[in-house]
Amino acid sequence: MSDVPMKPPTDEDEHTLLTTLEAADFLRVTRSTLDHYRCTGRGPIYRKHGVRVFYTKASLIRWSQRHAFSSTSTRIKPAK
Repeated sequence: MSDVPMKPPTDEDEHTLLTTLEAADFLRVTRSTLDHYRCTGRGPIYRKHGVRVFYTKASLIRWSQRHAFSSTSTRIKPAK
């Protein structure tokens, strides 16, 4: 995995819907991990269309950026 930071979400990312499997691949986690995060309220913002769950690419990027750490004990403070 590279240490290159993710770019901020674009307008296009706000409208790009990903399935749970696509979102898990994007975040490089398993589908079951993403399902668990969703059930416990710890995961990215999602949308439901009937029984199907979707994530916007932008919500995945923002969620990932909120989980940035500089060490095992220090979270990186978000830029204001």
